[in-house]
Amino acid sequence: MSEVRHNTVRIQGQSIFYREAGDPSAPTVVLLHGFPTSSAMFRNLIPALAADYHVIAPDHLGFGQSGMPKADEFDYTFDNLTALTLELLDTLGVDRFALYIQDYGAPIGLRIAARNPQRVSALITQSGNAYLEGFTPFWEPLFAHANDRAAHEPEVRELLELEATKWQYTHGVPADRLTLVSPDTWTLDQAYLDRPGNKEIQLDLFADYKNNLDGYPEFQKYFAEHRPPTLIAWGAHDEIFGADGARAYLRDLPEAELHLLDAGHFALETHGPEIAALIRDFLGRVLR
Repeated sequence: MSEVRHNTVRIQGQSIFYREAGDPSAPTVVLLHGFPTSSAMFRNLIPALAADYHVIAPDHLGFGQSGMPKADEFDYTFDNLTALTLELLDTLGVDRFALYIQDYGAPIGLRIAARNPQRVSALITQSGNAYLEGFTPFWEPLFAHANDRAAHEPEVRELLELEATKWQYTHGVPADRLTLVSPDTWTLDQAYLDRPGNKEIQLDLFADYKNNLDGYPEFQKYFAEHRPPTLIAWGAHDEIFGADGARAYLRDLPEAELHLLDAGHFALETHGPEIAALIRDFLGRVLR
């Protein structure tokens, strides 16, 4: 089994942590995590892919082991997180890569892909939304908060507490698979969220999220014009990004491979071996 290496580099003066495994001469797969987690969400997927691929999984600034400048010291926007991610890949000399996008990883990864289509060899989306159809009622208070932060901040702050963090991992999970979800997941994520100043960072990103929707036409144009090989492995019971968001990809990518799993938002926790097998099969066919 390939060893996983844990590294930190300075990017734009910020400390960016990333996990890396596999032979750097092999095709690269970049794994971009969502909220409220970190590259730790890929702890089992990385070794499952590393025998055949060079795998890189960074922590976004303000998450995991990356730096955490306070909200009044750094402008936490998805545009700025994208710039850091792209510069990390440039610094590491990664010119071409497949992208795995989940949750927050989607607006970051799809900005990179749409602006640098020649660099992206394939897409894997797991609750990585790019269509309005993907939004569920979960988003109503978040979009209300984006339009009036003072009025709605108390409500959305509840999404930063342990009960909500645990819910993200357990909702939509079949009863016979609940025991597969490790309590370490929400415990670790909550420990990061509870660091002094982190919740203010998350509130800034909550408020900025609506700006990602302005990029959806660009993302969809990228899909339609460049037709990247795409694998969709999505929790059918995800109540954050609904299954309609997965199906919508087929409008612009009719050859995409769609798999709706009997899972929730963090499908890797309950269907990790299945997703890893889908990825290995998919990349084995499209990366030639």
